[in-house]
Amino acid sequence: VACSQEKKLWDALKIAACALGTGLLIFTALVNSVSWYVQSIWDTSGHFWQTAWLKFYYRFEGKEWTIFLLGAALVPSLAFWCFNGILMVADVTGKPTFITRYRIQLGKNDPVDTKKLRQAIYTALCNQFFISLPMLVPMFYVMKWWGNTFSKELPTFHWFLVELSIFTLIEEVLFYYTHRLVHLPLLYKHIHKKHHEWTAPIGVVSIYAHPVEHILSNTLPVMTGPMIMGSHIVSISAWFSLALITTSISHCGYHLPFLPSPEFHDFHHLKFNQCYGVLGVLDYLHGTDTAFKQTKAYERHRVLLSLTPLSESIPEAPKRAE
Repeated sequence: VACSQEKKLWDALKIAACALGTGLLIFTALVNSVSWYVQSIWDTSGHFWQTAWLKFYYRFEGKEWTIFLLGAALVPSLAFWCFNGILMVADVTGKPTFITRYRIQLGKNDPVDTKKLRQAIYTALCNQFFISLPMLVPMFYVMKWWGNTFSKELPTFHWFLVELSIFTLIEEVLFYYTHRLVHLPLLYKHIHKKHHEWTAPIGVVSIYAHPVEHILSNTLPVMTGPMIMGSHIVSISAWFSLALITTSISHCGYHLPFLPSPEFHDFHHLKFNQCYGVLGVLDYLHGTDTAFKQTKAYERHRVLLSLTPLSESIPEAPKRAE
């Protein structure tokens, strides 16, 4: 039986690797023409960005640790707290209604429990200062070993798109499997249960987690891509900021217009045993999205291109009378 299960696991991993590799090639081919067009626009303003980067670099006299700290820690943290600051105002006050009318789980966090919110903020800050920040030290030396991170020449926009695609796929693989790992009964009870205290999540809950989980599932999946690629600090800063804002959107509890749909991960917090990944590719391959596909949440899992909340245009089916 053990051999059979091991074979099934390896088969699943091979299928996942093949699917993700094929997806990367197709994605790269599709965006190739668009990216070259954007690159031409980038080139016209390239002198400005290159000059701005050199001014920034020389302002700190080439002090690479300071530059790395500002790019990999300060900028992403500011992006995270500015974005979540706006969401927390809506969570606590119920205003502006432009945000709160897009609530996914109606009647929950309306308003949010301020005691739970304070605890979430405290834990998120501790995770950032006492876990994420120290983890940047070994990352810094890995990046110095590559020798490209502090180059005076910025990467091309086309190369940044390639990097972004690879970062995203690496994050999907690492997050999916580490996330499923912490859902094992023993680890769930002692580690992951903390994150699932919020069955209706809010943005800041994206990094509200046990320290072990924050290392395994939140930080390493995001850091690994740039370390493998030997990326420039500007690419790292953009990727870290994008990753933090994206996970905040996934947890925010609002399906806002023109932003990525948070329905997938919101459903995970509601049901626990579905929708483990980021992109949903591995959930599809492993069949961990089957229950999700049978819900109204799945129908709402798309970018909202109008101002009408999807909870109104695609409402939940009325409950049958007992």
